[in-house]
Amino acid sequence: MMSRSYLPHWMHLLGSPPVFYRFAGTLRPWLFWSALLLAAIGLYGGLVLAPADYQQGDAYRIIFIHVPCAWMSLFAYGCMAVAALVAMVWRVKLAEVIAMECAPVGAAFTLVTLITGSLWGKPMWGAWWTWDARLTSELVLLFLYLGVIGLDHAIEDRRRGARAASLLALVGVVNLPIVHYSVVWWNTLHQGSTVQLLGPSKIAPGMLWPLLTMALATHLYFFASVLNRTRVGLLAVEGGKEWARSIVAENAHA
Repeated sequence: MMSRSYLPHWMHLLGSPPVFYRFAGTLRPWLFWSALLLAAIGLYGGLVLAPADYQQGDAYRIIFIHVPCAWMSLFAYGCMAVAALVAMVWRVKLAEVIAMECAPVGAAFTLVTLITGSLWGKPMWGAWWTWDARLTSELVLLFLYLGVIGLDHAIEDRRRGARAASLLALVGVVNLPIVHYSVVWWNTLHQGSTVQLLGPSKIAPGMLWPLLTMALATHLYFFASVLNRTRVGLLAVEGGKEWARSIVAENAHA
């Protein structure tokens, strides 16, 4: 009974813009520096310590950037969609801001995924781009992110724009399983999954640990970036409130 009554109160408290602003400001540097440290370890492990692939040689090492960014492109969209759902159903202002601030970060991860995929595809497939099911659905994901960003900025009323963009984000969720299962549902050039959460992974341990370290680093960076962007977004949305004006004034005199 105590936990049931405590959780809604905790969620309600954290959902307060000034409380979240302070919470995010405290947590953000820890996430950022942890991400930076783990990225350095993961890149050193992947680019220096990991053995060369028996088929691709050293060309495969781009996976230590490509694969974590590809995972993050889906994860970020999922986070955006959850926040958009909360914003649409419960009209939570903070959820609207979080959903909209997830979009640019997710779009950046998706763009890096496409660029590194092309760089990897050239020596492997002999072409910078092919209309492979995985690549095409990932490109559609980028367009969805850009659509959310564009729709959010196209409407002058920030809250109306966020709600319209949230609806598009929810509609676009149907693309996530297409991206993930495209290599299973269709005969594609893109290789299948080599890392399994349930069951043995089809990758050498010396390659696996740097890959997972990079995955953790990108997750921490995503949260740090979204927290930072949300703080700025809250100040813009709550610009007429006393707490926001006081923070802006403090920053101006700092």
